[in-house]
Amino acid sequence: MAITGSAKREPLFSFPHPVNEVSARIVAGGVVILASAAVLVNHYFEWPWLMVPLAYGFWARVLTGPKLSPLGTFVTRVLVPALGNPTKRVAGPPKRFAQGVGVLFSTTALVLEVGFGLSGAAHLILGGLIFAATLESVFAFCLGCQMFAILMRVGVIPESVCRDCAQYSSTRLRSGSSAG
Repeated sequence: MAITGSAKREPLFSFPHPVNEVSARIVAGGVVILASAAVLVNHYFEWPWLMVPLAYGFWARVLTGPKLSPLGTFVTRVLVPALGNPTKRVAGPPKRFAQGVGVLFSTTALVLEVGFGLSGAAHLILGGLIFAATLESVFAFCLGCQMFAILMRVGVIPESVCRDCAQYSSTRLRSGSSAG
C-alpha cells in the first residue's frame, strides 16, 4: 500500500509509489507458501487449481497494487497494522516490474499444467518463483527489482519511468515501531 501524505483515493488501476517494503516482503512470504502448496498439492493429488489464485494474485497486484489482491489486502490492512505499522519506503516501479515477472512465471506454470499437462515444467517454473519470492521475503533481495535496475541502466526502461528510484534505493526511510 502506498505511503502518502494525502488522504485522496488512488485510482483502481494504479500501483503505489513508494511501496512499503515490509508489506512487499510479507506478501512474498505468502507467495512462497501458496506456490509451495500448489506444487505439493498438484504433485501428490494431481490438483493444479491452487495455481489459479497464485496467478490471479500477481495479475491483481501488477494491475492495482494490493487493492484487488486478497493476499495484498490482508497484508496491508490486517497483518502490517497488527505488527504496529512498520514502514520501509522503496520505489514502486521496480516492485511493479517484479510483480509482472511473477505474472509471467505463475501464468506460464498454470498454462503449462492445465493447458498441456506438463507438470514437471510447471513445477520447475514455480520453483523459480519460490526461489525469487524467498529471496525477497527472507533477505529483502528482489530479483525483479535488480532486473529493473539493469534494464534502466542499459536504456531498455527509460529513466522517466522512475525518476526518483535512486532516492528510495539509496535511502531507507523508517517509521513505526519495528521493521521487517
